[in-house]
Amino acid sequence: MQIVKFGLASALIACGAAAALAQEKYPTRPIEFIVPWGPGGGADQVARKSAQLMEKELGVSLPVINVAGATGQTGLNKMLTAPPDGYTISVMTGDTFGLLTDASTKWKLEELIPAAVMIKQPSAFFTSDPKLATWADVEREAKSRPLKVAITGFGSPDDMHVNFFANKGIKLVSVPFAKPAERYTAILGGHADLLYEQLGDVKSFLESKKMRPVILFADQRFPVFPDTPSGKELGHDIVINQFRAVMVKAGTDAARVKVISDALAKAAATADYKAYLVDQYADPASFIPAAGAQAFLRSELDKMRKFAIKK
Repeated sequence: MQIVKFGLASALIACGAAAALAQEKYPTRPIEFIVPWGPGGGADQVARKSAQLMEKELGVSLPVINVAGATGQTGLNKMLTAPPDGYTISVMTGDTFGLLTDASTKWKLEELIPAAVMIKQPSAFFTSDPKLATWADVEREAKSRPLKVAITGFGSPDDMHVNFFANKGIKLVSVPFAKPAERYTAILGGHADLLYEQLGDVKSFLESKKMRPVILFADQRFPVFPDTPSGKELGHDIVINQFRAVMVKAGTDAARVKVISDALAKAAATADYKAYLVDQYADPASFIPAAGAQAFLRSELDKMRKFAIKK
C-alpha cells in the first residue's frame, strides 16, 4: 500500500512539475538562434534581421550562433541535441531540407516544429567569366569541358540543379563550399565557373557588376534582370525556390512554440521586414505562419524528390 501511495505521490509531483514548467514565464533568458551556415549568407541575414525584430517583442536577446558544416546538418544537430525548452531555435534552409530526399539521412522532419517560413527567393546560376556572358555560352562551353559549379553541399537543391543539367549532357560538376563567402569568391577567383545562389544573397556583387545571372530558376523572368531568361522558357522545367524557415525542436511545450511563432509573425508584419524582403529580391508574400508551414514543407519535399538522385 505504501508503495502505491509513493508511486501516486511521485506521479503527482511529476505532473505538478510539468504544469509549473508550462506555466513558467517564457522567455526569461536569451534564446540561442542557430544559423547552420557561415556568416554573410542568406540564412545568416534572415536570422539576424528576425532576431533584431523579435528581441523587441520578447524582451530578451537572441544571439545568432553560426555553426557551419555538412550542408547545414552540424548546426541542425546542435539544436536537436539541446533540451526542448524553447531556448534554442534554428534556421532551416532549403539546402539542408533537400537532404531529406535521401533515405539514409539520420534526422527526420518529425523531429522539428516549423515556427514560420520567413523568406522565399528565386535562384540562379551566376558567373563572372566574360566568356560565359549568356546561358547559350554556358551550354556551348559545358558541352566541350566540365564546368565547376560552387554549391552549398551534395544532396542540396543546388546539387539537384547541377545534376539536372548534367543528365541533359551539359557537363556541370558540383563543388561544395560550406561558407557563403567561399562560394562567392570561388567564381571571382576562377576556382569555379558558375555559382548557384539566390539573387538577394549576392546583391552587392550584382550591383558592382562583379557577377551576373545567366539563367533564373523561376516561372518567369525577374523584373530587375529582364535580360536573364528563366529556365522554364528555355525548356528546363526545374524550379526549387530557396526558403528559410525557423525551427523549434519537437517536444517543446506548445505554448512556448506559440510565443516564438507569434513573435516571428509580428516581425514579418513590420515595415522593416517588408523592406528587407524587397532588398533581398524575395517574394513579398514570403511569410508563412506556423499553421501553414508544415504543409508548405511537405509540398517542397515532394517537389525535391522529383529531382533527387536515387541511391
